[in-house]
Amino acid sequence: MNTLSFGVYAVLGGVYAVLLVATGIDYWLGKRYPERDFRELRLRIHSWWTIVIVCSIALLLSSTVAIVFFALLSFLALKEYLSLIPTRRADRRVLFWAYLAIPVQYYWIGIAWYGMFIIFIPVYMFLLLPVRMILAGETQGYLRAAGMLQWGLMSMVFSLSHLAYLIVLPAGEYNGVSGAGLVLYLIVLTQLNDVAQYCWGKLLGRHRITPAVSPNKTWEGFLGGVATTVVLAFALAPLLTPLIWYHALIVGAIIAVAGFFGDLSISALKRDLGIKDSGSLLPGHGGILDRVDSLTYTAPIFFHFIRYFYY
Repeated sequence: MNTLSFGVYAVLGGVYAVLLVATGIDYWLGKRYPERDFRELRLRIHSWWTIVIVCSIALLLSSTVAIVFFALLSFLALKEYLSLIPTRRADRRVLFWAYLAIPVQYYWIGIAWYGMFIIFIPVYMFLLLPVRMILAGETQGYLRAAGMLQWGLMSMVFSLSHLAYLIVLPAGEYNGVSGAGLVLYLIVLTQLNDVAQYCWGKLLGRHRITPAVSPNKTWEGFLGGVATTVVLAFALAPLLTPLIWYHALIVGAIIAVAGFFGDLSISALKRDLGIKDSGSLLPGHGGILDRVDSLTYTAPIFFHFIRYFYY
């Protein structure tokens, strides 16, 4: 078992309490307004239960289990991404090497080899995959195929793997918080930022930011989400992180802004491909990409902020 701080258990307890309240509200709405359809809300809540329970088990059992869990998350995200984009017949064997990068990348994390972790995909895989494509002998569509594969590997594997590396960071000299606390802090803030921006946008949204990419994104929702996330970052920091108060405020703003652009990035991808949801693995939410989109931006930025100032 992990040696976890009281803050980790307290915040997890708070998350479960919120889900219980949401489940109760959903039940009450169904009884109060039987003529209305709350199926999508119910599906969303059920999916959140699944997500929270699986994440909790991974974080509470051991660092090895957590690393394997995030490796599986990267695999599912990359698999979903590759199922969406057009791929050349000649690149089918190249995809094997892209998938093989996942266990290798997470192996570097398991042995805490930061130097290799930080360059393996951006340098070695960046050079290897085009070579494998060239050896396949197909030049038609080479640049587009290479670019799409590299983008997927960077976003779904390299970026998300920063979540796992938080687990193996040594206990800081400030309050000895565990890596699990840092992961929980990042995930909770990233996901609540998404919810806050959505809710503020529904309540006050008038001025669209990028109507061609995501018509529902408004300045009111964005700014409301930033403010909410900054407050939560400040409140949760003493429980889960070594962050001093003004760093917590900065991190809250960074996560809110980065999460917003991570969401937009995947929205642009889906617009380009002409799809609404990236998949159907999570009922009420869509696919894996619909849930990890913000994390592809927040995870690496938060990791390097924490590592630079505290490790």
